[in-house]
This record gives sequence, structure tokens and C-alpha cells, in this order.
Amino acid sequence: MTRRLSPAATAFGAVAAAGVAAFAWGSLVERNRYTVRHETLPILDPGARDITVLHISDLHMAPWQTGKQDWVRGLTAYEPDLVINTGDNLGHTDGILGIKRAFEPFEGTPGVFVHGSNDYYGPQFKNPFTYFTYFTAPTSSHRPVEHLDTEALTAYFEDRLGWLSLNNHARAIELRGSRLELFGTADAHRGWERLDRLPANVEEMRENVGWADDRHGPETVALGVTHAPYRRVLDALVTNGADAIFAGHTHGGQVRIPGMPALVTNCDIPREQASGLSIWHHLRRAAFLNVSAGLGTSIYAPVRFACRPEAVVVTLTAGDIGYS
Repeated sequence: MTRRLSPAATAFGAVAAAGVAAFAWGSLVERNRYTVRHETLPILDPGARDITVLHISDLHMAPWQTGKQDWVRGLTAYEPDLVINTGDNLGHTDGILGIKRAFEPFEGTPGVFVHGSNDYYGPQFKNPFTYFTYFTAPTSSHRPVEHLDTEALTAYFEDRLGWLSLNNHARAIELRGSRLELFGTADAHRGWERLDRLPANVEEMRENVGWADDRHGPETVALGVTHAPYRRVLDALVTNGADAIFAGHTHGGQVRIPGMPALVTNCDIPREQASGLSIWHHLRRAAFLNVSAGLGTSIYAPVRFACRPEAVVVTLTAGDIGYS
């Protein structure tokens, strides 16, 4: 005689099967379905020429990830005027090899970068349920960490690609007739940001920039850059005049319920602002906030669900800034 399964057992089996299917999709398919998100920010002077910004974040690169490397190489088709890299490029001791291959076509393209903690320390296996903890302080671990070659990564970005470090620095450049102020912080997830130095960095940049005494040129546009979008950092960037802010770190939640905000953010940003374009308000000021869901995952958590890996092409265009 055949024993029939109870309704509870049948339901449990269905849920388990769905879970296995979702994991298989997220680990084998979706995490490799790279996409480009397009945004337009009307923050340049009236009559200014458009500036194409390529925002890349969280590659967590391993040397064998040639598919991801090839896809990044292909982003040159968008002919960016500026690359903004918001950190966590490395995901393996030899990840720099994949980074060099991925970014080789961008030699000569202006760019800026900040580092994330995974540009300093190798990935570790972690219980994924720890990410459901509300993060209000830098993470810590008593396990030994693997130190990555951050100096080689920085040297490649600066010396080979010609990109500018914004790790607790401020810089200024001219692009297509527009004047851009760029200032950033080191990784706030580790408590490395120096918000106490930010006003002085910005003021020094403004005093020494080549157009400091030119009162007839276009108005400057300020871009803030950081890896982890903690509220205190976003507030400080807005206070110091940022018109737009670029960040990464969150992976967009990495595993999401379709149509819902991120389940986790790995920092204290509101879940509905964990990826995509939004407005960040602080006191009486505001700035556009673009948080990239990133292009990679830890090699110990190679799964995405309802959260495709992305690069972002942001068009800075002329127009009055209207925040709501």
C-alpha cells in the first residue's frame, strides 16, 4: 500500500524544491546576467555639453572570472568621459590580474576611485544570516585576514590608468567645458572615513584649482564619492556641497524579493535607497544619490536573486536642479 504524504510534508517539499531552484538560478544564471542601468542628472550649467559617467562598483574580481572581465571591457562602447569606481575591486589574492585585464581598454579615460575594505582584505566565509543584523558600527572579526596588494591596485589606477584617488581627498578637473569638483572618503564600513578633514580638503582644493580666480567661467558641479553609503557620510558630502553622490557596497541587497526593497543593506542607509537613483536630504540641502548594486559577489556567496549585477551609465546634462 502506498503511503500518501501529509499536506504539511507536501508543502515543505514544494518550498524546498522552490528554494533549490531559486538558489540554482541565482548562483548559475542571475549573478552572471550583467546589465547596464541608465540615469540622467540635470546638474550642469545651462548650455553645457553632456558628460557621460560610467559608475562601476564591487567587482570582487577573481582571476578566473573572464566573462566578467570581458563584459567590463565592452563598456568602452559607451565612450565614457569619466569613470567613477566606488571600490571593492578585488575578490582574490590574484584579483589584480583580472582587474588589469578588465580595465585595460580604459587607459586614457579620466577616472576617480575610492577603495572598499575588500581592496585591502581577502574574502572570508561568513554565516549569511549575520547580514540580517542591523549595522551601526564597523564590522570586526577575530579571525586572521588575508592582506591583498592594495598598493599594486592603487598604482595601477593612478599610474597606468591615470585615475585620481578620492580616498579622503578632493580633486578638480575640467571635462567638455564643465568644471567638476570631486571629493570622497575612505571606507566608512571600516571606520576609515575622515569626515573631520573633509571641509579642509574641499576648501584647499577650491583655493588651489586653476580656475579659482576666474569669475566668468561656468559654475562648478560637485560630485561626492564613497564606497559604503552610511548616513553620516552622505550627510557630510551634502553639507560640503555635493550635487550628486556615487556609492556602492550594498550589492543592492544581493538577494531580494521581487518588487520589494532590499532585505539588507550592510550599512545604515534606508532599504529603499540601497540601490538605484534617489535623493538624499540633509538639513536644507539635497543631492542626487546613485548607489550601484555592483558587478560581483564574494567567492563564498556567489548568488544573486532579483538583483542583477550592474554598471551604471549616468549622463550629466544641463538643467536646473529640482529636488523633491
